[in-house]
Amino acid sequence: MEREYMEYDVVIVGAGPAGLSAACRLRQLNPETTVCVVEKGSEVGAHILSGAVFEPTALNELFPDWKEKGAPLNTPVDGDDIYVLTSQEKSIKVPGLFVPKTMHNEGNYIISLGNLCRWLAEQAEALGVEIFPGFAAAEIVYHDDGSVKGIATGDMGLDVNGEKKDSYMPGMELHGKYTLFSEGCRGSLGKQLIKKFNLDAGKDPQHYGIGIKEIWKVSDEQHQQGLVVHSAGWPLDESKSAGGAFLYHFEDNQVALGLITDLSYSNPHLSPFDEFQRFKHHPVIKQYIEGGERIAYGARALTKGGLQSQPRMSFPGGLLIGDDAGTLNFAKIKGNHTAMKSGMIGAEVVSAALAKEQSGTELTEYAAAYENSWAYKELHAQRNFGPAQHKWGNIIGSAFAFIDINIFNGKLPFTLKDPKPDYAQMKLASECKKIDYPKPDGKLSFDKPSSVFLSNTNHEEDQPCHLKLTDDSIPLAKNLPLYDEPAQRYCPVGVYEVLENDAGEKTFQINGQNCVHCKTCDIKDPAQNITWVTPEGTGGPNYPNM
Repeated sequence: MEREYMEYDVVIVGAGPAGLSAACRLRQLNPETTVCVVEKGSEVGAHILSGAVFEPTALNELFPDWKEKGAPLNTPVDGDDIYVLTSQEKSIKVPGLFVPKTMHNEGNYIISLGNLCRWLAEQAEALGVEIFPGFAAAEIVYHDDGSVKGIATGDMGLDVNGEKKDSYMPGMELHGKYTLFSEGCRGSLGKQLIKKFNLDAGKDPQHYGIGIKEIWKVSDEQHQQGLVVHSAGWPLDESKSAGGAFLYHFEDNQVALGLITDLSYSNPHLSPFDEFQRFKHHPVIKQYIEGGERIAYGARALTKGGLQSQPRMSFPGGLLIGDDAGTLNFAKIKGNHTAMKSGMIGAEVVSAALAKEQSGTELTEYAAAYENSWAYKELHAQRNFGPAQHKWGNIIGSAFAFIDINIFNGKLPFTLKDPKPDYAQMKLASECKKIDYPKPDGKLSFDKPSSVFLSNTNHEEDQPCHLKLTDDSIPLAKNLPLYDEPAQRYCPVGVYEVLENDAGEKTFQINGQNCVHCKTCDIKDPAQNITWVTPEGTGGPNYPNM
């Protein structure tokens, strides 16, 4: 059956900071350019999760009058603490003199990225951009010559077996002269484009972390609005895993805190969720949240490979922008400003091509425009941070980063490589120490079901599973005996379970309705057997201000 279609000058996939910045810039450059943004969340911001300490560089360029327009940057950073947690009770506060200068936050703001994206969407709509929330871009549409023509939204109203229900509604095609993909980390369509056009040729594999975040409401006495706290070390160092944590005090007596676990970890018994829960019991952390109320929970993977892992961002008919291409600056623990800038550069290149009446070409000029930008130069100066963390661990890696960034300004005459993909780092369960996680106390630490509840996650249960196994036998036949099936632990919301009946027969169960779209399973499965695809539009978390 031929699908209905709509035509635009530019189609943008994903209403995050990169996609919305591109949309706004396109209309600023030419108010006649027709632009649509398709977003799988129930509303703009529903699937957005970030720390976030925000550097306003790109926003200053996009909307110099953002303060007058009411952008939700309400909490300037006015305190910056960094700790090395040396055990579950002890810590060392790092003097500012010894902190890599990229981690200083003067002039930055503590924000809800979800709320900033909602504001950016309002600006985009005021400029004439059409935004379609609740519609998942499920398929790439190609011209006969292989160039990208646009996307198709997913069919709605299919049952678990893929049969049409009474509510069936076919997807619609959105055609663009150019299509920009800004799906965020491990975008399902971006992944296909990288493979089809060989965009990662000559690059290191992409590297990832899983960020788990909560928001707490705390007392006046505990709250220090504007305070930023970062930490490394315990608890992840007990399993020789890398990562770090954050705690940010923002408006309305709220504290955002989270743990980023590097997905290069090798011990299959590790559970990022449980590492985060016990992290909150450290005295440095619990002093700020004890007695408070946990009001939100969520999780999201993030790209952290840097320039060495960044694919070519152009292909015939479109661009990868933002975290679909891996623009996060891990040395700064920030990526929203660089994502926005990548989208703005994309808009400028596309607008110039449209002015020449071009359509469907590969915008190879994007590479030069990007490399001439402050975003690229920033990433290049800090390119060795992530590989150093992988090679030498958090402490020695950070010492190297101090020398590289603070003393040599990122101009050391070499670039570290990081050639082993994260999923291949997993060791056999028999070679690793089991981790005995304490039971949650219901005050500082909690279980997965109560956490999923706070994410406001919902999927239509009678629909095809959006977590696809290439081989149904691998979880029990391979992953269980070799790795004690790590999906049971790396998923932060309990999607994957190994169940055993009275007869001792085991089954691998996928609770897809719990999925918060973090994409960790697509990244970390040691057999690379799980593929995350889009469920029906509006499905997934509904984050209020993450």
